[in-house]
Amino acid sequence: MFSQLMFPFLLDVNNEGELHIETMSWLIILMGGCAFLALQFVDMPYGRYASSKFGFLINVKAAWFIQEIPSLAIPLYLLFINAGNKPVQLPNQLLLGMFICHYTHRSLLFPFLIRGGKPSPFIPFAMAFTFCAYNGYLQARYLIKYAVYSSNWITDPRFLTGSALWFLGLLVNLHSDHILRNLRKPGETGYKIPRGGMFQYVSSANFLGEIVEWMGFAVACWSLPSAAFAIFTFLILASRAAQHHRWYLEKFEDYPKTRMVLIPFLY
Repeated sequence: MFSQLMFPFLLDVNNEGELHIETMSWLIILMGGCAFLALQFVDMPYGRYASSKFGFLINVKAAWFIQEIPSLAIPLYLLFINAGNKPVQLPNQLLLGMFICHYTHRSLLFPFLIRGGKPSPFIPFAMAFTFCAYNGYLQARYLIKYAVYSSNWITDPRFLTGSALWFLGLLVNLHSDHILRNLRKPGETGYKIPRGGMFQYVSSANFLGEIVEWMGFAVACWSLPSAAFAIFTFLILASRAAQHHRWYLEKFEDYPKTRMVLIPFLY
């Protein structure tokens, strides 16, 4: 049972039921809670915090591509094998399209836009790969086979509100990544304070964008699997944002004291 929950993409996808999807969703929330507690005591060993103590180092571009690609490849594979079955309805197509859109960028574009970047230790890389495979299967399998929406769901306030939040979060995430990539001029090294966009208000504007994105996705889907993903994202990225904020305050004496950790004007 444990191996099925941890590696669902190895299953015969025609033999599991809705209870399996529900169990996987609750397990994501449990994993997020455990990770959140652990990260209160241990910093996430990636990027500027990378250390060979957490496994051999992997080229950062290769690591990002490999760890994120399951969240794109598995939904596309499930769509392919479903082609001869009951057609996927329009609301389901649009919702799955949101997920695929994000991971098309995250796996095929984002890794190759990285400038510099420290290698990734194997342990956090392997954990990210496992989660992307697990969650990619969960979200796609639910939307392709189990999610049932009314024909007018795409005009429902939940779908419209969630879609707007998803798009807003995506824009904030992309713009914030652009700012971070362009902090250094060619030939420069070292770290700088990010400015502009939502970085005027929070230390981790890119994380804020991604949290809003998946919160919107959860509202638009109005389902346990999407809510579980949004909760997991918040717990992990909130911990990473706090880590970043502490680092900025220690690194830069002139770091803006009014800048919040993650939520403008609040936290």
